[in-house]
Amino acid sequence: MTYRHFKHEGLFYTLAFLLALGLRLTHLGAMPLTDAEAASALQALQIAQGLKPALSPHPLYILSTSILFFINGGGTNFLARLIPALAGSALVFVPRLSNRIKPRPGLILAFFIAVDPGLTAISRQAASPILAILFLIVAWEFFTERKTGPAGVFSALAFLSGPSIWTGLLGLGITWAIMQAVKPRIVSEDSERSTFDLRQSLREAALPFVAAFLAAGTLFFIVPNGISAALSSIQAFVDTWLIPSNVRAGRLLLSMIVYQPLTLLLALFAIVRGWRKASVRIIPLSIWFLISLLLAIFAPSRQVTDLAWTLIPLVALAALELVRYVDIFDQERTEVAGVIALTAFLWVFAWINFSGLVWHPQDSREFITGFWILIGILLLIVLSLILVAAGWSGRVARLGGTWGLALGLGVLGFGGTLGAAGLRGLNNPEMWWLPEMPLQADILEATVNDVSDWGLGHEDAAPVVITGGLNSAALEWALRDHQVIKAKSLDVSSSPYLVITPFEIDPVLVSAYRGQDFSWRQTPLWNDAQSADWVRWVTLREMPQSGETIILWAREDLFLDSPAPSAP
Repeated sequence: MTYRHFKHEGLFYTLAFLLALGLRLTHLGAMPLTDAEAASALQALQIAQGLKPALSPHPLYILSTSILFFINGGGTNFLARLIPALAGSALVFVPRLSNRIKPRPGLILAFFIAVDPGLTAISRQAASPILAILFLIVAWEFFTERKTGPAGVFSALAFLSGPSIWTGLLGLGITWAIMQAVKPRIVSEDSERSTFDLRQSLREAALPFVAAFLAAGTLFFIVPNGISAALSSIQAFVDTWLIPSNVRAGRLLLSMIVYQPLTLLLALFAIVRGWRKASVRIIPLSIWFLISLLLAIFAPSRQVTDLAWTLIPLVALAALELVRYVDIFDQERTEVAGVIALTAFLWVFAWINFSGLVWHPQDSREFITGFWILIGILLLIVLSLILVAAGWSGRVARLGGTWGLALGLGVLGFGGTLGAAGLRGLNNPEMWWLPEMPLQADILEATVNDVSDWGLGHEDAAPVVITGGLNSAALEWALRDHQVIKAKSLDVSSSPYLVITPFEIDPVLVSAYRGQDFSWRQTPLWNDAQSADWVRWVTLREMPQSGETIILWAREDLFLDSPAPSAP
């Protein structure tokens, strides 16, 4: 079915894209790469340098980023994250591509995608699931439009995008199977016809798929082991069900409440309405949302970023619900505006009161009083809407209450977007960040460059030995301009210029080297947090953290007040 588009629709989509691009590119290189990001970025850098490294199961990201590194003449944090950022920004155009969603909810969906905290966060992470999400959804849209050539190409790109593609396909496959059982409740001739046409489309898309898979998966046959890296994503996906993590399931649920309060609430309203009215659009989306959520929660190696596939049906459901409150009659605009202002004011007052709880002990009189005031404000919001419905109309109460809610919770969610994007700095941890964030990578890199320049006359001249069992791809990335040598133990007789060790005192190094400690990987203590810690984190983004310290040892004669260095 083709819908009639409204005037200036393209302009609004452009604004959504620019908003998404701004959130994803601003200070993109400011945060240091984590170990998970740096492992793939280092492989891309090695390919750009003409080497042939073994590839992790993210061939599309690695090969495309290697082109950027080759053009630039080296790797940077910004370039390492640029491909995911552009992919995450382009995702806002997917609703415009689809002919199965009406123009207005599609436009609302585009803005939801642009500002969603989770989608913003993974778009700013190297080797993230965003490539798989974008290309799989685009491929499906082309399949449904019978454009088998582009569908085959984008399917190939999706299969080259990493292990996340299998999570997405598993969720969609289970959703399709469940839909076969509930089909009698929702009559859709289009869905039955598309199932038949899909089989033929798959045969027609086979050749474009193979051609794109070979070309993109090998960088036009320059890196042939990209194909094996793509196939290894299957094993990586299987490992997610075999290797446990320390992330509790409750953290994933809490993250949705904190980061997506508005979209989650609107989606729940849409699900209730859709099942009651047997909606052909809402029922499949609601099943997809639930299946994706369960897959993320029950995966043993779960991480908050596993919720990425859950966010797509979530924001789609929210857009379908919010569009129902767009049409406001001229004669009721004043009343609706008044209800919006009242509801938003009460939400702000509730948030201020909630924020004040962090300054009082839980057993104090002030805390208990503030808690009950908060409950009273929430009840006052409900009571005020009931009175508006009784005094004016239920429609005015529904419209005003919804937009007041959208204004209050939308601001809260946008604050989460800024935090998830890392725009608040490294001292304010976010759930959507990858674990073990390096804290002083830039300072360490600058120190190594300075010492090398002082002693050898060039910032990149001094090789660096990493020893003591210290295994950190992020550390190797920070020192990427130097020759990095990894050793299980230090051969003192070699007398290397620079040595990096875990935080321990080596008498041999102390006697011949000068040492400086650096805070390296830090991890928020999510599992040990008490209720007071969670309240403080929600309001101030403060959470107790554990840290890892490393020491940079520089040979004595590298410093300006020492004799000229001799060769190691």
